[in-house]
Amino acid sequence: MGDGSGRRDQIVAIATRLIASRGYSATTVRDIADEAGILSGSLYHHFASKEAVLQEILRTFQHDTLSAFERIVASDGSAREHLDQLIEHAYRTIEERPAEVSIYQNETGFLMTQPGFEFLVDGAARIEEIWLGQIVEGQASGVFRGTIDPRLAFRFIRDAVWSTVHWYRPGGSHTAASISANSLDLLHNGLLAGDG
Repeated sequence: MGDGSGRRDQIVAIATRLIASRGYSATTVRDIADEAGILSGSLYHHFASKEAVLQEILRTFQHDTLSAFERIVASDGSAREHLDQLIEHAYRTIEERPAEVSIYQNETGFLMTQPGFEFLVDGAARIEEIWLGQIVEGQASGVFRGTIDPRLAFRFIRDAVWSTVHWYRPGGSHTAASISANSLDLLHNGLLAGDG
């Protein structure tokens, strides 16, 4: 059983890399099987379909991400501290799991409309609820300006953070930590110098 589980993990890892670089529709079962050194038919001993492989990739990624976000907001700290930690965790995830983040960014908009991927809709709604909750709580406590539409703020922050996966390269001039620091400085203090 251990061998089967190891092969399954190998298939998921290969599929993640291929789908991230080529896109889901352009990645075939044969591509995945060839990389794994097995016949295409053998892949079906581990997964019912290519779609089932993608479901496993996305279900695991979303579960892990959501669990981390839940732990952050359940910990001690203010809304501002929690929002900072959510942003920092997102950047670390981009650094540590870029292929999964790419797939999530590139494929989920369409997949959320497909049968079998309803979990993506539920998970995304919970993630939004967590992040939005920190913004609203920060506004209620007077830490964040109340004139900003909280949902717009959430979407602006979310898109700015997660889209980083499209250009960030480990080993370049920035790390996840330095991107976090710059982003949080911009978020907290704006772009204007002094009185602007």
